[in-house]
Amino acid sequence: MLREALPELVTGSVPGPKAAELLKRRDAAIPKAMCGTTYPICMGRGEGAMLEDVDGNRFLDWIGGVGVLNIGYSNPEVVEAVKAQADKYFHGIFNVYAHEGYVKLAEMFDETMPCRGDKMKTYFANSGAEADENAIKIAKAYTGRNNIICFSGAFHGRTNLTMALTAKKAYALGMGPFPAGIYRAEFPYLYRAPKGYTEEEAIDYYIEKFLKLFDEATPASDVAAVILEPLQGEGGFIPAPIEFVKKLRKICDDNGIMLIADEVQCGNCRTGKYFASEYWKEAGAAPDIIATAKSMGAGVPISAITARAEVMDAAPAGTIGGTYCGNPLACAAVIKTMEIMKAEDYCGKSMHIGKVVTEAFEKMKEKYSVIGDVRGLGGMIGVEFVKDKESKEPNPEFVKQLIQSALQKGLLLENAGSAGNVIRFLAPLCMTDEQMEAGLKIFEDAIIENL
Repeated sequence: MLREALPELVTGSVPGPKAAELLKRRDAAIPKAMCGTTYPICMGRGEGAMLEDVDGNRFLDWIGGVGVLNIGYSNPEVVEAVKAQADKYFHGIFNVYAHEGYVKLAEMFDETMPCRGDKMKTYFANSGAEADENAIKIAKAYTGRNNIICFSGAFHGRTNLTMALTAKKAYALGMGPFPAGIYRAEFPYLYRAPKGYTEEEAIDYYIEKFLKLFDEATPASDVAAVILEPLQGEGGFIPAPIEFVKKLRKICDDNGIMLIADEVQCGNCRTGKYFASEYWKEAGAAPDIIATAKSMGAGVPISAITARAEVMDAAPAGTIGGTYCGNPLACAAVIKTMEIMKAEDYCGKSMHIGKVVTEAFEKMKEKYSVIGDVRGLGGMIGVEFVKDKESKEPNPEFVKQLIQSALQKGLLLENAGSAGNVIRFLAPLCMTDEQMEAGLKIFEDAIIENL
């Protein structure tokens, strides 16, 4: 059964003949911007943490659809839930008439999301970018203000607004002009803090830089929201230090600013909590608004925006919603996914995987000079590669070679970071211990091969 299988390349290397033919058809039919993929793989089927291509090669997937497959490929119960809904109806536009799945799912999110406040309300969109954009709409409606503060290293999407929020401008090349009123602070990247700083000194340094925005960029009284990833994804899998978040929360409170947690990638059990903002809430720094997507629907497109009732109810009629938002098939997938994740303790699975993998990565860090840092929360881990530990100069060339070596051994890896020198660990949380050990061996073998 593929779900329990280990990596195996039956064609010896990839791409195999069937994949090579399909890739030719892809290149002829699809824009070039979509065809420069790192992986010459064409999917045949997927189960659990395993992907089988059209030639029968089997790969352990540590990319997980870039954070979409926390529950794994093709969970049978989720498949059946979607089939059952499909027998009733595919579509209903919730702005016009209600359906049970949307209401039930909103109730489930209202009970689960760790936002500030007692009574929550939730509504749904289709993607992470839409969730972030709608969170900003809500913040603007509630505060009556226009400006937004985001961070270096941030990734929030590819719509016009979220391209402006996203730090890496390779994702926005030639796509301007962008919306006004967006200002960028420096994210607390402790591994690359000024040399010699303690963690406490580094956090104070980043907070001081943040406060300068109010003098040099935008008055605090004009800022509707600060949007922050609890654990940066594209930026390099960098956790926001809790002490930084606590200080940021106070700044927002003192100035009437909404704090938005972008949990598009780090939510849905990935970090050892159902939402990473639970760590914030435990520290007394809960966000006002949470946006999430990716793994919530087990691969079916849907996203969510949650805040306390008074914040949500500030949105004027007609400003939120959309044709496909809260699609019945997607709602059915999310309801079943949430039920499974809670019943089977996916947060516990994340902590178990994270502990084993982090310990293995730390041992590799001690052995190999190319590994500069290992960091993360639960089962969301970044391994940063450098040319040497003293200079910390990024080593994206090594990461590119590592990805290709691991690919030819049956392990799928993805990079991250502004320099592309971080390997992101996003394996499905249903990965077996045997698969995990096999993946760790391939990972280390691929490092050795490229030293």
